[in-house]
Amino acid sequence: MPEETAPGGMASGGPGGWRQVWELGDDAALAPVFASMAGDLVRAAGITPMHRVLDVGAGSGNAALAAAEAGADVVACDPVSALLERGRAVADARGLSLDWLPADAQRLPFGAGTFDVVLSCAGVMFAPDQAAAARELVRVCRPGGTIAVASWTADGAMSRLFALLERYAPARTDGRVAAPTAWGNPARVRALFAGGDVRRLSTHHRTARLDYGGSPAQWCTLYRAYFAPIIEAYDRIGPNPKRIAALDNALLRFATDEYLGPLGGPGRYEFEYLLLLAEPR
Repeated sequence: MPEETAPGGMASGGPGGWRQVWELGDDAALAPVFASMAGDLVRAAGITPMHRVLDVGAGSGNAALAAAEAGADVVACDPVSALLERGRAVADARGLSLDWLPADAQRLPFGAGTFDVVLSCAGVMFAPDQAAAARELVRVCRPGGTIAVASWTADGAMSRLFALLERYAPARTDGRVAAPTAWGNPARVRALFAGGDVRRLSTHHRTARLDYGGSPAQWCTLYRAYFAPIIEAYDRIGPNPKRIAALDNALLRFATDEYLGPLGGPGRYEFEYLLLLAEPR
């Protein structure tokens, strides 16, 4: 199949890569908005107190915290240490005990078959080498265990947001890196996990309902302050009032178009994602 390729810095991670992008934001501040997606992933994986769980590309630990609340023994890993520290603070405030470890999804520092369940909630999809990341998920999950990955689709609202940012704040790249939303394509993820190391694999289109009580304008203010890809887009624009105003207006149109519910609230946003469930041999 033809591989989805990144149109530019927003999808491919830009010259500095996605690690540098996510260092700009604070997904802990947005965690309540994304709680339904993380909870759905943990339920789909069937996590219980009997399981040892790894959350890959955990960020501030939306899925890791949900797994710990289910009673599992959890390790959260991410290449951005600052995000892990924010997750640790949230866990401490909730009285949850889990391990936080800086680690690259493409080179996980764990032995083969270490975990019963390996999760990723819109995290591993941003690893530049998708094939290497997929191999690592399989390697560290025990035979008969569960790999559960939630990734934004190329046709969903999050992909439309990424495309908007790229349109108004383009980055210079060679365009050869596969887009992160390739993980939201069933054929692509089946190809990533082909090779005999996975016994069963299924994909399911799901919708993350992101409840939000504010107006579209307030959504823009929140995401401009905390959502790393939006922060990075404004950084790329620089001190250019005309281009800043254009991106401001485009974001407000996006937030208004995607907003479900009366403008006075309460409202919600719905973002499509692909749930991958796989069982290593």
